Amino acid sequence: MEGQKVFDGRPALAFRRARDRRRFLAWAAALGVGASLAGGSGRRLATAQSGGGDVGILNYALALEYLESDFFARGLRADLVDGRARELIEPIARHEDEHVSILTTTITDLGGQPVERPRFTYPGGTFDDARAWLRTGAGLQDLAVKAYHGQVTRISNRKLLGAAASLAGTESRHAAIMAELAGRNPFPAPIEVAKGRSFVLRAARPFLKSS
Repeated sequence: MEGQKVFDGRPALAFRRARDRRRFLAWAAALGVGASLAGGSGRRLATAQSGGGDVGILNYALALEYLESDFFARGLRADLVDGRARELIEPIARHEDEHVSILTTTITDLGGQPVERPRFTYPGGTFDDARAWLRTGAGLQDLAVKAYHGQVTRISNRKLLGAAASLAGTESRHAAIMAELAGRNPFPAPIEVAKGRSFVLRAARPFLKSS
């Protein structure tokens, strides 16, 4: 994804509430800091109730999962691919839906409030051409992998850490499949790259606007 702009850098994800947009950007910024996620159990509880800490990280992931879920669902409805490509992408779409459900439930169980599903507006032509859609999907999955790996080590709850690592692993598999289908290298490096505040904010800002 280095130097590449998903959706040509145009907004795709619009939060219904400006507050949710601001929180998303704040959560992204927190990934590059980490210090605010430390502290005792009482502090973590207070932070979770206000939408920060582990809950903030999970909501950050949820916003990205909303985008992935919507992107793949729309592409499949448009019948852009068939055969083996569709057989591979249909499970990816189901996984993204399941990720949304898992994250929503977990945030609620922790006493937090899941961010609302945003409104999506994609650039014209996003779902008109199979090749362009596959390349965009590959870029989007690559961004998700970098974002997840930028988060997992900053989660304070050990049980959540394991779950987040599992989600990151699944996203890496998705990224490899989409890269192969898009004609790219499915395993470009021996280790996954984690990206912090500056990269995530720079990549995410084009998607974000309040309606």
